[in-house]
Amino acid sequence: MVTRPKNSNPYEFVVVSALRAQQLLAGSVPRVGGDHSAATMAQMEVAEGRVARALVTDVLEPRQSVWQL
Repeated sequence: MVTRPKNSNPYEFVVVSALRAQQLLAGSVPRVGGDHSAATMAQMEVAEGRVARALVTDVLEPRQSVWQL
């Protein structure tokens, strides 16, 4: 079990972790070491601050999601 940082939004932590887990399952390179499942690895990355939500300010075309990793 990965402990969420106290200053982070629980919903944002879950959503960003889930999106990062999808990226890891698609073949992205993990940003932390270890032999863990994609979900655990994604949570570890988000908890350590290695992955975060990017704010989109200059959107030229509509997107389905503003969550960018």
